[in-house]
Amino acid sequence: MSHAFDIPSRESCVLGPLIEKWAREKPDDVALIFENGLEWSWSDVLGQTRATAARMQRLGVSAGDHVLSWQPNNTEAVLTWFALNYLGAVYVPMNTAYKGMLLQNLVQLSDAKLMVCHADLAPRLNDIDLGPELSDVVVTHGACQLRNVDTHSESTLFGPDEAPDTSDDVRENGHHPSHPMYIIFTSGTTGPSKAVLSSYVQTYTTGAEAYDFLVGSDRILINLPLFHVGGTVLIASAITHGCSCVVVDSFSTDQFWPVIRQHQITMACLLGAMTPFLLKLPPATNDKEHSLRHVITVPWNADAIALANRHGLRMRTAFNMTEACSPLMSEINPEKLGTCGKPRPGIEVRVVDEHDQIVPPGTVGELIIRTDRPWSMNSGYYKNFEATAIAWRNGWFHTGDAFRYDEDNNYFFVDRVKDSIRRRGENISSFEVESEVSMYPDVADAAAIPVPSEFSEDEVMIVVSALQGRELDPMDLFRFLESRMAHFMLPSYIRVMPELPKTPTQKIRKDLLRAEGITADTWFRGDHGIDVRREKHNT
Repeated sequence: MSHAFDIPSRESCVLGPLIEKWAREKPDDVALIFENGLEWSWSDVLGQTRATAARMQRLGVSAGDHVLSWQPNNTEAVLTWFALNYLGAVYVPMNTAYKGMLLQNLVQLSDAKLMVCHADLAPRLNDIDLGPELSDVVVTHGACQLRNVDTHSESTLFGPDEAPDTSDDVRENGHHPSHPMYIIFTSGTTGPSKAVLSSYVQTYTTGAEAYDFLVGSDRILINLPLFHVGGTVLIASAITHGCSCVVVDSFSTDQFWPVIRQHQITMACLLGAMTPFLLKLPPATNDKEHSLRHVITVPWNADAIALANRHGLRMRTAFNMTEACSPLMSEINPEKLGTCGKPRPGIEVRVVDEHDQIVPPGTVGELIIRTDRPWSMNSGYYKNFEATAIAWRNGWFHTGDAFRYDEDNNYFFVDRVKDSIRRRGENISSFEVESEVSMYPDVADAAAIPVPSEFSEDEVMIVVSALQGRELDPMDLFRFLESRMAHFMLPSYIRVMPELPKTPTQKIRKDLLRAEGITADTWFRGDHGIDVRREKHNT
């Protein structure tokens, strides 16, 4: 007897059989469009994948091997991933911003013998100890001589197209759905980056069930990097449903709508600052003339609603992380601000205290998750048994995210558990403070952090950067916030920086900001005679 949450068949969730399926059923349909104008049909995808897999096999790649991909979004990055999975090897993408000790640590952690690397990045490898495992590097888009490894040119993997019969010895490996599809490194905002093992089932569950609104005629914009779960899971979802994708290097405010219209894109994902950046574009008469039918946006705030209204968008919001499978999804254009949606079928979530006891509605606690389908969450952290055990304690995956929920089963992200601020008995969400700060027209990035208070506990400090060509006046920003925020959330300190420090995945390094604390250039409201008190009401 089959059940709704059984492990899916290989043919429906493993990348190799899926590519073969679409090449067989719709060989001439467009599958991938790249920024350089290259366009591949499903037949092209299968042929290119098999040819690259054959070349990888000659370099010694076999099932179960880990291979590093250090490349921007381009044809070679996509082919590296597809060919590895076709052979049953594990795709391990790395952020293109990595350098120094972080790069060294993750290269060694990966246990990869082979790396495919863009020429612009390759010189950084000469500055680090590659470790005992890495022996071969294929350099694309140029040449670079590397020490202590065999260096190969781009043609080693991506030479002139091979005739089909030259790769006839390459067969799809027969990977089980529970086997690792890829390893993606976490951003490391609360500690060292961890290597998340993700199975084919985990990726399938996101695409087939969280994105169950997709159909084969949809076209998805891929403007998130392939070393980020947002980029990988969208391409994997397209393969699950037989959709086409337009792959660009990165998000561009000015090019977003032209690309949407040019390629008749029907689905896009907007994360973080993307939404306010688009909202700040000048209004146009054709704002509602586009092909978008589905937009996933995070967070769901006033900016998201304004963008939906302006462009007539059907938007959903969600909660996901590298370790999960989009466990929370909302309905279209939800009414409640701040919601992340509700648990999907087959997903069980709880909000718990430090002892894993469920807390009542409205109470802040940590979100923990488990699923009905085996292997549909992460398979642990590679070579980090302690972190795996801590995260998966008591049979639940602990997200490290503070949430609350309401009587209608809506879930609301509050903060990272380690980022909360407590001021004079009030627990303050840095996320909610940042959301209000980001509404100020001149703000590009914002971070809310705790700093020591003379009255014990914390004071609120915000660190901001201005949009290009704009200037930020701390007093003007404070007056803007004064009418929008509860008195206890208002910042005592405001620091304006040219640019906020970020991780390679573009998350703000609050640990560095907290370490610097109150600097000489920090604005203090007390110096300007501002005394914020709780409003008194007649009783």
